[in-house]
Amino acid sequence: MATFNDPGADARAAQQAIRGLAHASRTIHDPRQIYEILGSLSSATSSLSQSLHQIASVHDGPSRSARWVAGETRAERAAAYQMAWELHRAGEILRQVAESIDRAHEAEGHITYGLRTPPEPSQATARTLDQGLGL
Repeated sequence: MATFNDPGADARAAQQAIRGLAHASRTIHDPRQIYEILGSLSSATSSLSQSLHQIASVHDGPSRSARWVAGETRAERAAAYQMAWELHRAGEILRQVAESIDRAHEAEGHITYGLRTPPEPSQATARTLDQGLGL
């Protein structure tokens, strides 16, 4: 359950939810669920992108907190820069992933699913089945 104020707890909950989805989506018994799943994944991916940008901004210039200072040494400043760069990069990649999921979601909306009944055998098929194999 989301706390909306404890990012660590929310990240752990999201990880468990995504792990559960990975397990549950191995077999989808009703393909009509795909539309809803894609909509949720699109939203989740957009939120993850936003979260990564926000986490990276902790080490960006104006966003740095006066109370918590990272980068006392040159190596720490380099690590903070690299961390922020990689997270912003990942956030942008996820934004593009979310757009791809959006397009798949839109395409899925044009698919109509229905239960199939086996076709009745035609007379030609019935004759072939009665005759057995022949060379």
